[in-house]
Amino acid sequence: MNTPLGMLEIDRILGGGPAAPALSDRIVLGMPHLCPGGLSETWLLRECGHRHWFLLAQAAGRAVPEFRDAEGDPIYAAFVGVSVRDAQFDEAREHDELAFDSRLWRVSRTRFVSIHRLWLRGRPVGDVFMTSVFVKRMESGLNRSIARVEVPRLPPIEVAPKFATHAEMVTTLRSGQWKEHLGFTRADAAVLPRLIVDPCPAQDFNGADLLYFASFQTFVDRAEWEFLRPLNPRATTRRRDIVYHGNVEVGERVAVVLRAARREPAAIGHWCLIERESDAEPLADIFTLRKV
Repeated sequence: MNTPLGMLEIDRILGGGPAAPALSDRIVLGMPHLCPGGLSETWLLRECGHRHWFLLAQAAGRAVPEFRDAEGDPIYAAFVGVSVRDAQFDEAREHDELAFDSRLWRVSRTRFVSIHRLWLRGRPVGDVFMTSVFVKRMESGLNRSIARVEVPRLPPIEVAPKFATHAEMVTTLRSGQWKEHLGFTRADAAVLPRLIVDPCPAQDFNGADLLYFASFQTFVDRAEWEFLRPLNPRATTRRRDIVYHGNVEVGERVAVVLRAARREPAAIGHWCLIERESDAEPLADIFTLRKV
C-alpha cells in the first residue's frame, strides 16, 4: 500500500514529543507572494520548503522541526532535488486563495520526498516535488564539512511510481551520468556566458548559515535576464528541475554558467550550472522551461 510515513514509525527514529501544529493549507495572495508574471516562484519554494520541514516534524510527533544526533549536534533536512511541474503561475492574482495539498513519503533509507499540489479557484496550477536528506556539519561552522547522516531502523516503505521516478531522476542527474534531460544533451553542452554572483548573507543564506536552496534558482533567473534578453518580464516557469551538489561559506562567490539554451516562439529553455567561483566546484544543475 502506498502510504505516507506513519507518525509512530518516524517517532521511533527521531524521537517523540508534542505534535507540531498543522500549517494552514490556504493562503490569500498579496504582494509578498506575487511577481509581474503571477505567483512568485521564489516565495513558493521557500513556503514549500517550510512545509516539508514541518511535515517531517509532524511525522515525528515533535512540537517544532528540531532534530539532533546523539551528541546533541543539530541535524538539518537538506534538499538534494526540487522539481516544479505543470506550473501555471500566471493564473495567480492578488487576493486569490492558493490551496496546498502537501504529503510526505520516505523513498529510501535516507531520503524523503514531499509533493505539494497547488490549486487556484478549484483548478490545479502546478506541483512541487522536494527530495531531502538529513545532514550535519562534521566540523562546527564549516559548510564544506556537511555530510549525510543515516537515520537508523528505517524499514522499507513502498512508494507510488511517481515518487520513485522523481527520486530516480534526482539520483541520475546528481551522478553526472545522464545523457539527455528536457531536450538538453550532456554531450552537446558548451561553456557559454558566466555570471558571477556574490551571495548576500542577509538575503541568500538561511538561519542555519547555509546558502538557502531557494536562492539557487534566483541566481539562474538573474543570469537568464542577463544572457537571454530581450525577454518578456512576465515570463513564467512551466518546468524547473534543480539538483543540488554542494554549498558555500558566507563570503564565497558563485558563478552561474549557461551550458545550453534554446528559443521557441512562445518559450525558452536553458540548462545552467552553478559552481563555486574559487575552484569551479559544482553546486547545482538547474534545467528550466519558461513561457514567454
